[in-house]
Amino acid sequence: MADCWNTDTGEAVYRSRDAVKNLKVKVRIERVTSTAALSQHLQQEVFSQQGGGAIELETLTSQSDNEEELVVGWQEKLFSQYEMELFQSEGACQTPLDRQYHTEVKALNRAKGRRNHRIFTYTDHDLSAQFQEEIVSLIGFPTFLAERMASVRHRRQDRRTMDSSIPKSKIINWEPTEEFVKNSHVVNNAMQTMHIMADLGSPGRLGQKENECLLVTIRSDCSGTVVIKPDFNKGKEPYRIVTEGEKREVWRLTVENVSAPMKTEEKDREQNMYKDLYVRHKEYLNSLVGHDFEMPPVGILRYLMNGDIVSAKGFEYDNLYIHFFMELPNNWSSLPFQSLSGVTQTCRTKTLGKENVAFFSFPFSFEAFYMCEKESEESIPQWPVLYFKVLSLDSWQRYRTEGYGYLLFPAIPGKHILTCHTWRPLQKGTVSALRRFFIGGSPELEDPSYVRIPGTFKGDRLSRFGFCTETTGSVTFNLHCIQQARAFVDANMLKKRRQKVFDQLGGFSQQGAVCTILEAFQRARKRMEEARESLPRDLITSTSQLQTESSA
Repeated sequence: MADCWNTDTGEAVYRSRDAVKNLKVKVRIERVTSTAALSQHLQQEVFSQQGGGAIELETLTSQSDNEEELVVGWQEKLFSQYEMELFQSEGACQTPLDRQYHTEVKALNRAKGRRNHRIFTYTDHDLSAQFQEEIVSLIGFPTFLAERMASVRHRRQDRRTMDSSIPKSKIINWEPTEEFVKNSHVVNNAMQTMHIMADLGSPGRLGQKENECLLVTIRSDCSGTVVIKPDFNKGKEPYRIVTEGEKREVWRLTVENVSAPMKTEEKDREQNMYKDLYVRHKEYLNSLVGHDFEMPPVGILRYLMNGDIVSAKGFEYDNLYIHFFMELPNNWSSLPFQSLSGVTQTCRTKTLGKENVAFFSFPFSFEAFYMCEKESEESIPQWPVLYFKVLSLDSWQRYRTEGYGYLLFPAIPGKHILTCHTWRPLQKGTVSALRRFFIGGSPELEDPSYVRIPGTFKGDRLSRFGFCTETTGSVTFNLHCIQQARAFVDANMLKKRRQKVFDQLGGFSQQGAVCTILEAFQRARKRMEEARESLPRDLITSTSQLQTESSA
């Protein structure tokens, strides 16, 4: 008997690009109780005796009753002893599947018989038929849903149109009719299931339903996902199976993956097929985009921004909404149909921590073009500005100004999450506060661009001395900016060309620089030696003596 068992009986999920029909699983069961040990001991004694002996081999339990090893393919039907006896009679066949099994059982009886003894399988067709039989046995007749499932249960593809279009209207049917419910209430299960079973009854009591035991469950879908429970042993200890009843026999279970690996020719063929598929898919996408990619004219920068107003927090009143507009500086223009302003929906606040936050998630898009007429080093391009005003609305349709703010469009393309703080004009005195609370309304800016530098301002200094304001809340924006220009393409191509030239000449230039330095050192050393030889002998001697005395 095994000293230790594998207790990890959970399911394992595998993903494979190979077809699931190539899956092969080897299942081995072995009885480890005292009855099996005694039977093996008696068999060894009988085989060791010469001339037969008093004990006959027919009285002993055969080796197939104690252990069995079988390789099972995906959705391979292996009949049990109960099914062999059931489908022998044509009168017991009621469905087309039963008649098909009757034909297969007759063919097995005419041949050498089935290759399995205790191990058998339930395929996905068997499970579907059993499910319908259970419903019929409970209510007495097949339901409409069961009849519809019988025809669509094994479909692999979703019920969609070829262009995957989604209806623009009537996505939700609030008043469905009885016919609509019947036609729509269909279970489309893309997952196929297979059970590997075993008849663990006594040698003389095979073919009884109560002795059937589930060994392995395998499920797979059309995307290449395979779920097996329990997992393959992979060199670990076998699983332990204990039968029910008085004897409570113990069996060993070993599950191994014996699928044949792909050959080199098949791998190459598959790789070539995938490459061809990817190339065709790329050509298809290119055909959708087109060869003539839209580019702005020469000397024009195209600025495209897709953003959304995420949230607003820190304001005094509830039911907030935001009014915003864009201002284009000089040399900027937009399309005639481009909307440069907008208003969000009214949003109630939600308490998060110590702040009252209103989540708008209001999307907007903006497209503009920049053209510099006079190129000069001193001129710096100005970017568009988004001005916004936060207002609140009460149940009496009275609105109050909660704050003003602005957002300068990012000069760097990419994703930006910006938080802009706001302020509102403040009129001192109790009367103004009472009017704001009871009647609504508050001091407003005649020109909303006054929160920054107004576009109409032409002076050198802008003074706001004496203008009273109050800090209010903040608004968060999520921006995705894109910039497009022919200059970017030309600069990128020029950079690539320079990089390519540097890569080709880099090694040679480094080697040349090192050789030049070494040659310069050699020339300098040679000149010093020549100068030393050209000096008089007494001058060289006196110079060496002076060096000796100075060192002493």
